[in-house]
Amino acid sequence: MPVDLRMPPKLRPGDRVAVLSPSFAAPGLFPERHEQAMRRVRDVLGLEPVEFPTTRRLGATPAERAADLTAAWADPSIRAVFATIGGDDQLTVLPHLDPAVFRADPKPFFGFSDNTNLLNWLWGHGLAAYHGGSTMMHLARGEGVQPVHLATLRAALFDGGDLVIAPVDSFSEEEVDWHEPRALTESAPATPSPGRVWHRPDTVVSAPTWGGCLDILHWNLAAGRWIRPAGDYEGCVLLLETSEEMPSAEDVFHMLRNFGERGLLRQFPAVLVGTAKATHFMSPRPVPERQKFRDEQREAILRAFGTYHPSAMIVFGVDFGHTDPQYVLPHGGRITVDGPARTITAHYS
Repeated sequence: MPVDLRMPPKLRPGDRVAVLSPSFAAPGLFPERHEQAMRRVRDVLGLEPVEFPTTRRLGATPAERAADLTAAWADPSIRAVFATIGGDDQLTVLPHLDPAVFRADPKPFFGFSDNTNLLNWLWGHGLAAYHGGSTMMHLARGEGVQPVHLATLRAALFDGGDLVIAPVDSFSEEEVDWHEPRALTESAPATPSPGRVWHRPDTVVSAPTWGGCLDILHWNLAAGRWIRPAGDYEGCVLLLETSEEMPSAEDVFHMLRNFGERGLLRQFPAVLVGTAKATHFMSPRPVPERQKFRDEQREAILRAFGTYHPSAMIVFGVDFGHTDPQYVLPHGGRITVDGPARTITAHYS
């Protein structure tokens, strides 16, 4: 690969970590949930969380949020950075960042959804990170942190090594209203997992990853300045998932078609597709219609790759992105997709 990616160093118990809001400052709206997440950073992870000026500041400007990111990376006592949640305008933060500051002291960054902007920006400047993790969604989860989330988060932070990303038996795509006190102790009901679907599982691919939330990657493509030349992604494993905005199958096809016309899709010999969120409290969908939504999305993705990279191996229904439980996956680190064995292994070393 033309980009030489650097893996961030591991942490030690007691290290200080930044808890930032590079997108939406949800801690300002839901302080009790934020405080629960901060306690779990201390009690469950054994780390010391550090807030910055815009962590709770609703309406902070892109430049102000960028200043907090810069300050976190410039502070040698901060050894990792957690995003509190996603949002919808992190793209406007990127122009205010100086790559030299981030390269000088690589640190693990954890985020997904709108944080795909920063993940992609870091990758483009040679820095690996982690797709997944949201203090207010996953660490503050009412019934506690999901075991698979915690295991991969610990591997990324401390342990390293290899973990099999196994299918889960049940999952949830619903929400408990954070305005309700019960959200601090209860979680949304779980239903049987839709399971995985393997397409062309006849090869073994072990390579660095790139990607994230398709909606956000498409914004990066539209902006033009944040996507590298297509050949820089050659041989990577593509991570692909969609957000709570639940784009239609046609929208998914059109976004991937645009990536295909850019020459991007043919760079990826293996693709992992996250379990698609098919309902949202602001746009609920009956249970029987949710699998139809996922099936239609799968067909749209297959249609795009059928045009631009028909030999790609694709795994649908992997538990990352906008789903619960959520695996934290390397972004720029290596994943092995073994088609004949039907296994996915993430390498956290």
